[in-house]
Amino acid sequence: MTVTDRRPILISGAGIASLLLGKALLRASIPFRIFEKDHSIVFRAQGYRLRLSSEGLDAIESVLGPDGFQEFWDACGKTGGAGFAALHAITGEPLVDGISSYTSDEKKEGKDNESERRIRETLASRGGKVVGISRGDMRRVFLSGCEAYIDWGHNVVGYESTASGVRAIFADGSKSIEGEMLIGGEGIYSRVAEQLSEGKLKVFDTGARGIHGQAPTTAFKGLGEGVWRILDDTKPDGKVFIITNVRPGDMDDPNIVFGWTMGAQPGVIQPPNEDYTITGAVAANIAKSITQGWHPRLKPLIDQMVENEAAFWKITCSNPTGVPEWKNDPRVTVIGDAAHSMTPAGGIGANTAVRDSALLGKLLAESGGFSDGVTVAYEKEMRIYASEAVGISYGLATSQFGVKIDENTPTIRRGQRPV
Repeated sequence: MTVTDRRPILISGAGIASLLLGKALLRASIPFRIFEKDHSIVFRAQGYRLRLSSEGLDAIESVLGPDGFQEFWDACGKTGGAGFAALHAITGEPLVDGISSYTSDEKKEGKDNESERRIRETLASRGGKVVGISRGDMRRVFLSGCEAYIDWGHNVVGYESTASGVRAIFADGSKSIEGEMLIGGEGIYSRVAEQLSEGKLKVFDTGARGIHGQAPTTAFKGLGEGVWRILDDTKPDGKVFIITNVRPGDMDDPNIVFGWTMGAQPGVIQPPNEDYTITGAVAANIAKSITQGWHPRLKPLIDQMVENEAAFWKITCSNPTGVPEWKNDPRVTVIGDAAHSMTPAGGIGANTAVRDSALLGKLLAESGGFSDGVTVAYEKEMRIYASEAVGISYGLATSQFGVKIDENTPTIRRGQRPV
């Protein structure tokens, strides 16, 4: 497949939203260039496993088409078994509807959070199975075919409009070729989002922290197949939980690893600094200290972890009231976390990001590339579903992480992404 001789659409960042948009443009024969700060797709840790909703899968399928989606589908894990189940970390016993006996009377009386109910209803996204894929595997599938259109080691810190287009500005002061449009997809630290929205797109640091970890699949045999939430609500400083997805077929192969994600309320996990790149043994040792009293059924997940893959992460969220309005620029817009950062609660951030890619890619394909109304139409529709998703994510996080965003909550400084 070849692209036309038109000026390219410029995309900052090579995350899942940007790469999927690249695939959409490739299928539509619309030229594009992706600029990524990292020097390769394996430059840093790829994060935790992503759970895909029916909306997320539909968006990906609409972009990749039947053949491309089959390759993606084959790379996904499909989990049945216990479905979505919760265990108490100390006793190893199941929690009724994921609710600990230590939680509020309101929840014990069955007055369940509406957001939690909706997440459970959409969890089994296809064929009664929970569908998931690691972020790294998703990026590799989306990267296929786009390799020639990516410039690695290019950190976009802003842009300038030209008489008939736009140029990306890089950290070293150099500029890109002129493009018809610029799409900011470089995540929560997006300088494109900051410039475009004139600071209206804020990302709040909730104070909650987490640790990503991996362990051989044999460490998960005590759990069995299913999507598991392990809750420890006995800590004096707040709750800790782990989410993991145990897939069938791999549990007897020690050469395969499964991932888990630990999250905690503010103050429980205290990284030694604000550097959230790979920290290896430092992160692993904190995870081990937090889980010392956990049940023997669950301890192997932590005790057998691959220490050099352990990493800290901070839990952020956009304004819970929704994606704000900003002055529209026909040639510049944002997708994914650059437009709407979400907590990991409910696992809907990535699903919303791929919906952005599918929608914007569809609009661009229909217009054959840039046209005056594309960003207006995209932003109008995106604000509706993304604002709803941010609200659900925040609602879940208030109960799961104990976070609250108000006028005193600090914001992430754009451009301050760890190197």
